[in-house]
Amino acid sequence: MTSISFKLVFATFMTTLSLSMVGQASANSLDLHSEPLRPKSEMQRSPVDPAVALAMGGLESDELQPYVESYAELVYRNYQDSSQQVDRMGAAIAAFLAQPNATTHAAAQQAWVKARQSYLQTEAFRFYEGPIDFVNAETGQEGPEGRINAWPMNEAFIDYVKGNPSSGIINNKGLEISLKSILDNDQVSDEADVTTGWHAIEFLLWGQDFNPNGPGQRSYQDFVSDRGNNNRRRAYLQLVTQQLLDDLSFLEAEWMPRQGSYRAEFVQQDAQETVGKIFTSLATLSAFEMSSERIAVALDSGNQEDEHSCFSDTTHQDFVFNALGIQNVYLGNYGDYDGLGFDELVARLDPGTHQRIVAALGETERAIANINAPFDQVLASSPDSDAREEVEQAITALENQADAFVALGSVLGVNVEILAE
Repeated sequence: MTSISFKLVFATFMTTLSLSMVGQASANSLDLHSEPLRPKSEMQRSPVDPAVALAMGGLESDELQPYVESYAELVYRNYQDSSQQVDRMGAAIAAFLAQPNATTHAAAQQAWVKARQSYLQTEAFRFYEGPIDFVNAETGQEGPEGRINAWPMNEAFIDYVKGNPSSGIINNKGLEISLKSILDNDQVSDEADVTTGWHAIEFLLWGQDFNPNGPGQRSYQDFVSDRGNNNRRRAYLQLVTQQLLDDLSFLEAEWMPRQGSYRAEFVQQDAQETVGKIFTSLATLSAFEMSSERIAVALDSGNQEDEHSCFSDTTHQDFVFNALGIQNVYLGNYGDYDGLGFDELVARLDPGTHQRIVAALGETERAIANINAPFDQVLASSPDSDAREEVEQAITALENQADAFVALGSVLGVNVEILAE
């Protein structure tokens, strides 16, 4: 089947973004990590023909093991890329703080937008107690997901907002600006009191968004040293940027092919159970996290505060690259890595199920491509607008996609479900 190219989708999106944001983004700056959805020209073969194994009573772990190992390599490469992109973003932010001006500010903003693209694809690796969201039952310690991408956030907990110029940690001189104080105050009494991660950095770079035609309009002058509380704001931005890099470096290390890493344990677990977790992750990201939490909630409320990346007006990017991450897993591709994809396994086991999944992935891609950007303008549109109807179609497509993954469980002989946190 032929599907709309993600490159074409984002050529359009980033052209819009360049006009509304900083004039620096362009479609040519994108480095997408997957080709458009299509059958592989040369299918890779597993050591054992799974169709034969299924006819003899079901797939055994040995037949699934090569696909688990290929998946683990894909995860590692995606986290490695994400860590590298955040490192580049950190360099752009450091350059901005060294010489605050409109140009370096715009470059830091664009580095944030670029770095988000690889991270969003890693969200296809959530929801099965991997290192990103593991909870230690004995200590209660959680994985770093809450520090990395917590949302929605109460921006007034970090810095000044409209109508309250002295709000937030940055303007509370009784509180030291240190990593310890930032972490100690993170989501303590309210989950919206977020102090770290992508959206804290986003708010610091863009400020609140009251611009009907683009993102927030924070001035670079908020980061000129020795003015008001600017030194505290500068320190805060540096600290949370470094924390984000540290957390992503941790995830990269946990998926590294080495003794003692989470990956070493992951590939040794029962492959049938593991494959069930992989597709439960994809189904949950589709139907719960994307369709419900990130799209339907905002559409129902019409409130920009419910928009995922509201300060930078890049919420549409979130939808596209989350969906791309799901495609990556099914096809076994990321960047220059062309691994052993589940697509070729399912195509041999049950061509009808494979075609259903391919069709669902393609429909999701097309539906998301049709969502107007920036997303806050959709939220502000009338209840019966065409723009809202297009979002409703994307919600349905994501739910159908999740259902296709659940149905796949019976083909593979594994348990696939849609989780709700």
